[in-house]
Amino acid sequence: MSGPRRSRRPEWAGRNYSLLTAAAIVTNLGTHGALIAAAFAVLESGGDGGDVGLVAAARTLPLVLFLLIGGAIADRLPRHRVMVAANVLNCVSQAAFAALVLAGDPQLWQMMLLTALCGTGQAFFNPAAEGMLMSSVDGEQASRAFALFRMAMHGAGIGGAALGGALIAAVGPGWVLAIDAVAFAVAGALRAFLDVSHIPDRAPGGGLLADLRDGWKEFVGRPWLWSIVAQFSVVVAVVGAADSVYGPLVAEESLGGARPWGLALAAFGAGTLGGALLMMRWKPRRMLLVGTLCVFPLALPSAALAVPLAIGPLAVVMFLSGVAIEVFGVAWMTTLHQEIPEEKLSRVSAYDWFGSTAMLPLSTALAGPAEGLFGREQALWGCAALIVLVTALVLLVPDVRNLTRRTRRVAEGAAVPAVGSADAESAVGRLG
Repeated sequence: MSGPRRSRRPEWAGRNYSLLTAAAIVTNLGTHGALIAAAFAVLESGGDGGDVGLVAAARTLPLVLFLLIGGAIADRLPRHRVMVAANVLNCVSQAAFAALVLAGDPQLWQMMLLTALCGTGQAFFNPAAEGMLMSSVDGEQASRAFALFRMAMHGAGIGGAALGGALIAAVGPGWVLAIDAVAFAVAGALRAFLDVSHIPDRAPGGGLLADLRDGWKEFVGRPWLWSIVAQFSVVVAVVGAADSVYGPLVAEESLGGARPWGLALAAFGAGTLGGALLMMRWKPRRMLLVGTLCVFPLALPSAALAVPLAIGPLAVVMFLSGVAIEVFGVAWMTTLHQEIPEEKLSRVSAYDWFGSTAMLPLSTALAGPAEGLFGREQALWGCAALIVLVTALVLLVPDVRNLTRRTRRVAEGAAVPAVGSADAESAVGRLG
């Protein structure tokens, strides 16, 4: 008589983690193709690079404006409800965008309005999702759990980008946007089954402003946190301009259109998959130092587009940059999970997202004018130079160089030894 069947799922991959991973796969299959579709929908309607930048900015502006409110709400209400409501808004806005494009002759203001609604949904979704994911794992396997989650998410992105580019070329961008709407509906249904009973109820306290002030104190009290967020406010801005505006234009003029650009983005996704595989086995002791050094290669895609390289070499560059940013991403999530109390994760995450994306609407909106003023090649070289500069500057912060891995999280009100102190170094050594 055989014994009870053992689950093939790792012990740390519980119900919430599995649901979150499945929903992320579905979402990324749709979204990666839809981002390409939105740019080509603008171009096919007669728009130029400036119009593509305006639509991209319309998506990111409400994302920036509502992130802090979204983070405070996600720490106050059940996070899964916030996530599902955001998915519903994303589904409706993308479905309307698809119908508009399929009907023909979409107006610029209509596309901007619908992408703005999608960005609003993401503003409430992102802090809730990050807090929910971090609360779903614990212990020394947290880094591996985050790496596997991101590997699944980016693996779906590979297929989504490649399939999206092919479908745009075959049937047009409208149907790709419709697929994204369906993906949001399915993902929202999965997230409705998340269990939040393990998260303790919030103690009675101040209102929304008090929560925001509390999150701000957590944020500014950690030099490693605010310095890297400041760094990424520039990095995300210039990468966003290069990928959302200049990339499709270079692809249209020099690479052959949507299909090769989709393949280049898929190569980036394959790189993130490789980086996640690497981080499932590698646990660097100085997480932030290793992660920050891996931001330098993000300058390579902008430089490659400036040349521009043919699709083959460009895909290699995109792959390498994908590996590098994934090493940073896992190191960053592990650090937040280790250092930030659970009940403040969404608020701190909101300040992280807010700072990192604050300049993105401006950069995408100004990408077209910058191209007209300096030329596309010079603008892309400028993007690469800015990434190198701000990454070098953040390495001057001692905590970025010295923060080390532990296996236990910081609890609310717990005293944490100063990063780099002898006691902290000894404690980390004992813990593995």
